[in-house]
Amino acid sequence: MSTVCAASGSNSTAPDPTQLFDPRTYLDGVPHDLIAELRSCAPVHWVPEPELMGWEAGPGFWAVLTHELMNRVLRDPGTFSSHLGGTQIRDPGTAAMLEFVQRMMLNQDPPQHTRLRRLLMRSFTPSAVAELEATISARAERLVSAVVHRGHADFAKEVSAELPLLTLADIMGVPSQDRMLLFDWSNRVIGYQDAEYSVSDAFDPATGTEMAQRACEVRAQIRPGPDGRMPDPRSREGLADMYAYAHDLATYKRANPGSDVVSILLAADDAEGGITNEEFETMFFLFAVAGNETLRNGMPGGLWALLQHPDQLDKLLADPDLLPGAIEEMLRFIPPVVHFRRTASRDVELGGRSVRSGDKVVVFHVAANRDPAVFAEPDRFDIERSPNDHLTFGAGPHFCLGAHLARRQMSAMFTESLWRMPNLRLDPARRPERLLSNFQHGFKHLPVLWDVPAGSEAAASREAAAQ
Repeated sequence: MSTVCAASGSNSTAPDPTQLFDPRTYLDGVPHDLIAELRSCAPVHWVPEPELMGWEAGPGFWAVLTHELMNRVLRDPGTFSSHLGGTQIRDPGTAAMLEFVQRMMLNQDPPQHTRLRRLLMRSFTPSAVAELEATISARAERLVSAVVHRGHADFAKEVSAELPLLTLADIMGVPSQDRMLLFDWSNRVIGYQDAEYSVSDAFDPATGTEMAQRACEVRAQIRPGPDGRMPDPRSREGLADMYAYAHDLATYKRANPGSDVVSILLAADDAEGGITNEEFETMFFLFAVAGNETLRNGMPGGLWALLQHPDQLDKLLADPDLLPGAIEEMLRFIPPVVHFRRTASRDVELGGRSVRSGDKVVVFHVAANRDPAVFAEPDRFDIERSPNDHLTFGAGPHFCLGAHLARRQMSAMFTESLWRMPNLRLDPARRPERLLSNFQHGFKHLPVLWDVPAGSEAAASREAAAQ
């Protein structure tokens, strides 16, 4: 079904925007042609939520497709609330589930959100951040060194995935041997429609701490419902093992504080009091999922963009000083987050549309970042693009707290891989595989090849013999 471009005064028709909602659309990449066509008709479109892939039909939502209006929505939490319905397109299944997700900082509005964000920002002390940054480059070097002698790897799974996991483990004070729990939890939440990610079980309990083993015992008790499906991972029941681990970690850190961000957070206090264990548990969810999955998708996506534009890759290889700008262009061109939702708290006009109180309003990062009103030749990948006012990290009170560390990790990973993997290219024998999701746009697998640097095989043999 097509929609008439009434807002623009045109008698032409626009394509059906329902594809923006269907997770299967994104298996072939973001539908930029569709978005551009819709945006040329109107900046805001009504998108139905049909029954599909086991989801019940929903009420529909307004899709915001321009840079200007996305900024307006994100910077006005009084009108466009994160709290009323949460920040995911699909409504929580029950009133109890909505009440639960509303406790998370991600799903709060000022002033409640302001208090938790202030406590968290204070916990990222200069010394804590400096300690994190000191290890990022060394870890990136080690991850690349582990594969550089092979001449081939799955960049998404074997090279880049572990860097955000290790960094998050440091931030959260999670023992390194438990880090694959973070991998499994984020997979289950972000990829619960994806057959591979929804059953992610990479962690071996025998290698973990007692906290991890207790969490795995809790997970073993999570059972399918009457419909044969596992509980929604956005619910407390669906991720009970993660919340059990977070509770144990908070208890331990209060008794045995370290120099990590979580220890500082748990000890922090202000006029409104410190963070409670329940608040920490929901914040742990934010760290474990948002702090991991976005960067884990951002790095393979950035490399894919470079490999699709060899002229830009050659330009970067010839001038490493272009890397910071290249990272910004990667973030603009292929943002890992497709969208975020708000809920209108009152009747309001938006982009020529009459939005009613209670309507869902969904801002599309992938659309705003290619708005021709802001970006010249928006579909062109240009590592020297300036200015580059992308909205990948959002705007307003919910602007991403981890933006600096995300950029730092991308810089470290690309510094190591691009200049140590000569003639880096996609593996023609193995196709990249994208995640089945309408929320996160990422590569589960990105097979690449490169020419083995001289001497690297011998060095790898010596290292293996030494071990």
